[in-house]
Amino acid sequence: MAGKEVIVKTEKLSKSFSVGGKQQHIIKNLDLEIYKGDFTVIMGSSGAGKSTLLYTLSGMDKPSLGKITYCGEDLTGMNDDRLAVFRRRHCGFVFQQIHLVDSMSVMDNAISAGMLTGQKQKKLKEKAMSLFERIGISEELTKKFPAQLSGGEAQRCAMVRALINDPDIVFADEPTGALNSAGVKAVLDVLTDINESGQSVVMVTHDIKSARRGNRIIYLQDGGVMGECSPGKYVSGDRQRHEKIRSFLEGMGW
Repeated sequence: MAGKEVIVKTEKLSKSFSVGGKQQHIIKNLDLEIYKGDFTVIMGSSGAGKSTLLYTLSGMDKPSLGKITYCGEDLTGMNDDRLAVFRRRHCGFVFQQIHLVDSMSVMDNAISAGMLTGQKQKKLKEKAMSLFERIGISEELTKKFPAQLSGGEAQRCAMVRALINDPDIVFADEPTGALNSAGVKAVLDVLTDINESGQSVVMVTHDIKSARRGNRIIYLQDGGVMGECSPGKYVSGDRQRHEKIRSFLEGMGW
């Protein structure tokens, strides 16, 4: 797209898995650009390759064929150690399964990713507390363990862990899939807020309310892009914008 800076780019990207001795082609010869500062939403039917694409874009999984570049740097040429360093420095991850460590306090969970980059614990705790306050988590809650939190609280705490290293881009895989309506809104509000602050977001979802938060919606089918929609920045209550997204998804067969 003219005038936008590309942060992640794929060229002839393919991903296959061997199942029962047969190759299943999940992503097929895909060319795609993700733009800096966008809230990109990836949708599609079950089995379309949404999560597989997210994991390959982020360097969590390697493609079978093709190339992925991050700001011009080739990820597909990196070994596992270099990829791990890349992810810690540039990426944040939010999953449907929250993956907080039960035996660690919420605060210790949040700063754990920062400790891996060699940051000082005191400064990490100050940064984490600022993020907790930003997303509506009290200091008292940060002293608790994950099992003592509601689903929405735990997901927001997991988001602090994802943001602790100031990532350029946040990858979110169905981050609201296991939450009630209040938890869904809280998590989407955080993602919208960080995007408005300049961080790029790429989110996989099957939910139209979640999809409305994106300014670009990509629809996958059979491992390729079937279509995309650019409704503009999210505005709460914008019926015309919401209708544009709904109409697009219906046209894709959603």
